[in-house]
Amino acid sequence: MRALLSVSDKTGLLEFARGLANLGFELISTGGTARHLRDGGLAVKPVEEITGFPEVLAGRVKTLHPHVHAGVLAREDQLDELAALRIEPLDLVAVNLYPFAETVAAGAEPAEALEQIDIGGPTLLRAAAKNHQRVWVVARPEDYPEVLAALRAGGAEAAALRERLAARAFAHTAAYDAAIAGWFAERLEGRFPERRFFALEKKADLRYGENPHQQAALYALRGEEGPLLQARQLAGKPMSFNNYGDAEAAWNLVSAFDEPAAVAMKHQNPCGVGVAGELVTAFQKAYDADPVSIFGGIVALNRPLDAATAAKLKPLFLEVLLAPDYEPEALELLARKKNLRVLQVPMRAAGDYLDVRRLRGGLLLQDADVAPLEEEKLKVVTKAAPSPSEWRDLRFAWKVVRALRSNAISVAKDGQTLGAGMGQTSRIDAARHALDQAGEAAHGAVLASDAFFPFDDVVKLAAERGIRAIIQPGGSKRDADSIAAADAAGIAMVFTGLRVFRH
Repeated sequence: MRALLSVSDKTGLLEFARGLANLGFELISTGGTARHLRDGGLAVKPVEEITGFPEVLAGRVKTLHPHVHAGVLAREDQLDELAALRIEPLDLVAVNLYPFAETVAAGAEPAEALEQIDIGGPTLLRAAAKNHQRVWVVARPEDYPEVLAALRAGGAEAAALRERLAARAFAHTAAYDAAIAGWFAERLEGRFPERRFFALEKKADLRYGENPHQQAALYALRGEEGPLLQARQLAGKPMSFNNYGDAEAAWNLVSAFDEPAAVAMKHQNPCGVGVAGELVTAFQKAYDADPVSIFGGIVALNRPLDAATAAKLKPLFLEVLLAPDYEPEALELLARKKNLRVLQVPMRAAGDYLDVRRLRGGLLLQDADVAPLEEEKLKVVTKAAPSPSEWRDLRFAWKVVRALRSNAISVAKDGQTLGAGMGQTSRIDAARHALDQAGEAAHGAVLASDAFFPFDDVVKLAAERGIRAIIQPGGSKRDADSIAAADAAGIAMVFTGLRVFRH
């Protein structure tokens, strides 16, 4: 039996190769892999002894030879033909590929990136996978132990494993080619090229989707990182489909604040948000904003959880808690709640990414709505200007309204949400919902809208409820009517020039 080993990632290689040698395999290898095996005390035959031809072009051509590929591709019924050609069969191929994606991610220049496009490796993997009924193909170091165990055991299960390994090899080369095609397309055609490829790797099977009759799984997008995918779960039950959606929304919003902040999220809408000089006060504000809706919700904090804040969280029924870190006393207090999923999230939600919406038979792609609120574009359009405290609240309310489903209105004061209207089919209904929720607390508060006012009715309603300042994108044909209504009520109004729909 003969095994061809040629790998870029040498994790676990020596142990695997020793296991193969102990099973009677002759080891054949190339370049750096051969040196690594020899340094580990293993006997290795260089591939040029098989091909009768040296490695050339600085290693660009090593295994692309009939004595290699015929040895891999020959079926059981073709071994006589192989023998007539004086070619020995290969029984196992273990290959992983040049680190193209990692090289590009590190900022490599095009010439360096091109050198990391593997040619022989994918060809070997595809050949071995095609002929998996006879040949073992191993594309991932994590599969080494399973392969050795199957080789030792033999039997029918080995054939089933070879088929699974072939599927993994084809997926491996497909993802590799997708990364290369994506790199070329983005460089030459921009963000939305003619063809776009996504390589997804399953991270976990989930109990079910949004509802118990729906199957679901969590996938990571190859080549990207995300806070929730890098998070460590410290306590509680496994995360569900809905948990992930709500947790992502909560973490996106809490990451928008520089000061200590707490976000209570329900059904991907914030039901309470608070900021303060210390975390415990920020959380109390978020809780007081809507102590009913927080039940069964998700709480995200942008500071390490301390014992004082943990004591306030402990009596509540929550699905998920997210924070960048946890003081030992705080973690001990909350870890006793077996149904509470406690996540340590290592990074803020930051940077640009593509937003994907599924259609039957296709996808909608767009830039994610991460455009900053540009201070130089803020325009006071009324006779009254916001006071310093109102400016702080307007910026706070604007961050919150961006996280609400449109049509969206948020009402806030002193770094605390007082009311939220979201998902309404008319803006006046969204405003009415938010102001009704705020009640008497709306007097002296501010109001934010995710899009312009088509009529002056929202401003007039806000005036009736005591709102002192409004922030909205502007851009309506009837802006003058809204400005006049604000001036008549002594309300300060600011245009952002930025619409932030979240349908």
